[in-house]
Amino acid sequence: MPPAHTDTPQKLLSSLRRLSDGELVAKVKKLAAQERRSTALLVAHLAELDTRDVHLREGYSSLFSYCREVLALSEHQAYDRIEVARAARRFPVILDLLEAGTANLTAVRLLAPHLTPENHRVVLESARGKRTFEVRQIVARLSPHPDVPASIRKVPRTATKPGDGASRDAAAASSPPVSLPPTSLFAAALAPALPHAPGPRPQSPAEVAPLSEDRYHLKVTISGETVEKLRLAKDMLRHAVPSGDDAEILDRALTSLLTELARKKFAATEKPRPSRKASSGSRHIPAEVRRAVWVRDLGRCAFVGKSGRRCNERAFVEFHHAKPWAVGGEATVENIELRCKRHNGHEARVFFDRGRRAGPPSCASRPPRTASGGPLSPAQLVLKRVAERWRSESFSLVRQLSGSRLEKPSTGHCFRYALDAKITNAS
Repeated sequence: MPPAHTDTPQKLLSSLRRLSDGELVAKVKKLAAQERRSTALLVAHLAELDTRDVHLREGYSSLFSYCREVLALSEHQAYDRIEVARAARRFPVILDLLEAGTANLTAVRLLAPHLTPENHRVVLESARGKRTFEVRQIVARLSPHPDVPASIRKVPRTATKPGDGASRDAAAASSPPVSLPPTSLFAAALAPALPHAPGPRPQSPAEVAPLSEDRYHLKVTISGETVEKLRLAKDMLRHAVPSGDDAEILDRALTSLLTELARKKFAATEKPRPSRKASSGSRHIPAEVRRAVWVRDLGRCAFVGKSGRRCNERAFVEFHHAKPWAVGGEATVENIELRCKRHNGHEARVFFDRGRRAGPPSCASRPPRTASGGPLSPAQLVLKRVAERWRSESFSLVRQLSGSRLEKPSTGHCFRYALDAKITNAS
């Protein structure tokens, strides 16, 4: 069969660069709709093919092998489509849902074993637009499982990369025993259990699986140091949690951590004190402004797209100046909003690109220049202004976040605290 188009990939990509945003979005939406229809048609054909012995006559022991080798589908693609095809034979409405985008292959495959003639429409509708984890939650409600007992077991040490095993082993052999900072109150309790430096840690992410409504199974790999912290916390909380329930200890630890993070990042407190008003032109955001913005924006990115959709991302949230600080934006509740890191950078690029096309801002009578005499780029201009205030403002910020009583903490204090607290957004 000849290819759908005769253009080379390079010509195709070049032609796409000439499209406007509206034209590109329209084409993408059209192609996505065509893909959904093609998927629904493929599933329907597989449903019929599954009832015949075509794959057997062709020398394949299963329809899965036939899809892998003849149709060039991956393992996941073949498995999902075959399972959905078998479910579609029982409930043909699945094909309409796939074509309309109401349900996707993964959702139908997870829900298929729990569909009945009585509930299939309601269950499939409840999965509309849901992520895989949310679909698993629906499955857990339909077929709940009992709680999994807490357990801790030692996992084998992961293999090192070729070429660095010898150096890593030598470093581990020569490294001193692990010890916590001398100021730690529980260093003495943990030190005996940690005689040697830990080896390479597995990088597998934590697994969270729904068991039933509002019950989940958490599986995570932790270090020996973390295990000792858990055991010490259980021992110290025996008066409040006599059973030593790991889930209760984890819940208390996370509650305490979230309280501390909210205090550091958003100045959250039950008894707020009047904060010093930021001086004109200062980049520092007063605590009362951070508190008000956090509550107003619900701790989520408040960027709203042209379609009216709000981002609502909670990860990598930063304080954003609606009117950029580089052109005189003040740190007020009206001018500060929450943005995720990507939207914060996006709005900065849009603003400064617009300013670059329109010329230098009116507040800058003579734009700063580089050593070679050329004008500073918007990014260089911002960095220059940040550098001018770095020392004084970084010290005050560290004192505010760390509660340090040092009159003038050194750069080392700032750096060490940034590492310990993992500050990703100092503004």
